[in-house]
Amino acid sequence: MLLQLGLSALGRRAWRRKPLCLASRLWKAPSSAPMSTLLVNQGPYAWLKELGLQEENAGVYNGSWGGRGEVVTTYCPANHQPIARVRQASLEDYEETVKKAQEAWQVWAEVPAPKRGEIVRQIGDALRQKIKVLGNLVSLEMGKITAESVGEVQEYVDVCDYAVGLSRMIGGPVLPSERPGHALIEQWNPLGLVGVISAFNFPVAVYGWNNAIAMICGNVCLWKGAPTTSLTSVAVTKILAQVLEANKLPGAICSLICGGADIGTAMAKDERIDLLSFTGSTNVGKQVALKVQERFGRFLLELGGNNAIIVFEDADLDLVIPSSLFAAVGTAGQRCTSTRRLFLHESIHDEVVSRLAKAYLQVRIGDPLDANTLYGPLHTKQAVQMFVDTVELAKQQGGSVVYGGKVLDRPGNYVEPAIVTGLPHNATVVQTETFAPILYVLKFKTEDEAFAWNNEVKQGLSSSIFTKDLGRIFRWLGPKGSDCGIVNVNIPTSGAEIGGAFGGNKHTGGGRESGSDSWKQYMRRSTCTINYSKDLPLAQGIKFQ
Repeated sequence: MLLQLGLSALGRRAWRRKPLCLASRLWKAPSSAPMSTLLVNQGPYAWLKELGLQEENAGVYNGSWGGRGEVVTTYCPANHQPIARVRQASLEDYEETVKKAQEAWQVWAEVPAPKRGEIVRQIGDALRQKIKVLGNLVSLEMGKITAESVGEVQEYVDVCDYAVGLSRMIGGPVLPSERPGHALIEQWNPLGLVGVISAFNFPVAVYGWNNAIAMICGNVCLWKGAPTTSLTSVAVTKILAQVLEANKLPGAICSLICGGADIGTAMAKDERIDLLSFTGSTNVGKQVALKVQERFGRFLLELGGNNAIIVFEDADLDLVIPSSLFAAVGTAGQRCTSTRRLFLHESIHDEVVSRLAKAYLQVRIGDPLDANTLYGPLHTKQAVQMFVDTVELAKQQGGSVVYGGKVLDRPGNYVEPAIVTGLPHNATVVQTETFAPILYVLKFKTEDEAFAWNNEVKQGLSSSIFTKDLGRIFRWLGPKGSDCGIVNVNIPTSGAEIGGAFGGNKHTGGGRESGSDSWKQYMRRSTCTINYSKDLPLAQGIKFQ
């Protein structure tokens, strides 16, 4: 039952990245908002029609649009107003879509990789044409500010550009054979059907990282976005569908299946899904991994991150303050790479806390669609309650709130970002990832102590130090340094580039998306020996007379 509740949130990166059971309740609540109250019908939001959105939208795409499941409504976190409705998938829709995706793969796998790259290039161009309006939708439905939302769509565009080049480069080596007249090569082939369960906090980019790379590798995709950002999923898929249609390719190459717990569970158990990419909480990710492993399937997990910045006494504080501010309050603390823990050398602790609190005062809180806003709402009402409960728990465990920590008296899910000092490094609340803008500031004495504290949490996603000591930098990057998948120096924990492999270690799941050699996760490898001689040398020198 827990698996079903978790998967219904589709990889939402919250409640500690995703309070999935609560999100499921929110999503399944019946909608009774009259059509006239929907934002899609109101003048200031007429731009939603540019994305093909209307009062009620089909939530299933497999070459044609449909959906025979529950009709649900998505809401704006900045004002709690209903935006529009989506018809989710039934299990019958799911079954039909998987079959159509498999049929589409028969066509797509025959397209040469550079030609597949050309289609992905066109997808990137189509996204460019809609980048502003699609970014506005992300701000309206998810709640992040427009600069971040447009930047998120740009990430999808960028990974498309990256994938185009990659489409002419993927492949294996020709290896030296020890046998005369033989060739030894490595052959890489597509897996087939890649399922993607993405998160509310990056409703465009996470799918983009998976989709662009999976497509040039020769796979087709089945996407299940977060229920609370399903309009974004529909809008993105409409753009992809237009590109596929213009090239006379099966639309099911990029299938969409909006739905609840039953759809998420079906994807985890379905042997026809050759790779399941899941972004979400560690607890739900573990259940997904177990379900997929039961059928000996492949999974790619991008889970929690209790990320830390370590600031040494020689650090440039003019870099530290804006970096810590951005990493802690960006996206209202709802990035998987957000900084949760800030370790300060005891000699600079008080100065940094004072300067950081002043910097927090300058953060402009408001409507995420307002270009002047730097900090928007949390995504759900449940997230607000989780924030309040965690701040109270931090106080009970000995912490002092030196900035923020309150719910703002205004419409929407707004809270003041919090700075908490005075807690021990091993306090339960510090050791637990909370998907909210709460920054725990801790005081340390030595390098060994700080490195150990960075590594003592269960997750291993992102980490950073600020220092000018070259030896310390390389110790940090080395075997006794950070155990995270992202290890930075003099930059924040957030803001990863698409050219590198994105992902983490330990309870973060071990998956890698986007750049570097992440493409290998979307393909299967074969070692091939070819005998072009007239002899047959056997292994271990065995000879049959």
